Amino acid sequence: MTPCMSLRCCRSSLAGPVRARQGGNATHSLAHTTSSGASTSGRSREQCQATSDRWVVQGGVVVAAAALLLIPSSSALAMEVEPSNALSLPTWAIHVSSVVEWVTAMGLFWKYAEVTGNQRWKGMTWGMLPSLGSAMCACTWHFFYNAPSLEFLVAVQAALTVVGNATCGIAAYRVYDGAVKEKQAS
Repeated sequence: MTPCMSLRCCRSSLAGPVRARQGGNATHSLAHTTSSGASTSGRSREQCQATSDRWVVQGGVVVAAAALLLIPSSSALAMEVEPSNALSLPTWAIHVSSVVEWVTAMGLFWKYAEVTGNQRWKGMTWGMLPSLGSAMCACTWHFFYNAPSLEFLVAVQAALTVVGNATCGIAAYRVYDGAVKEKQAS
């Protein structure tokens, strides 16, 4: 007999035991079709159950094969261990928030210069720029786990820190000097 190609066969086999208890015969009353379209009505529960089992096994094989294709390899699922010199999440939070605060302060100084008309405050923003570059060097080096190939960033950071401290000092003195001169003029 040709195997049933209808998934309805699997579901209709549940009605067989009910009919048997009610005095009905042990065959399905639903018409089934084969791959060629021929009718297979009157199949027994056992035949349909065997067909159902084949569908389940074949479907299980297809699902398993698809799962193997979709699931990455075990090496991709394994969590990579960070090196011992990696920064912790709180340390990263401090680094990032410090950079954000520095950029915010630069923006506020620039805006203050525009509102007051005192261009010396814009000089303060320019004086802070080398220190921002220093912070970017530090964050870049840490982002790549202090890679030896990027060790030159440590020297660049140190140089930008010295220059930034000097330019911030000069800019702050210019702001102070301008305020003193304004006070003396009034």
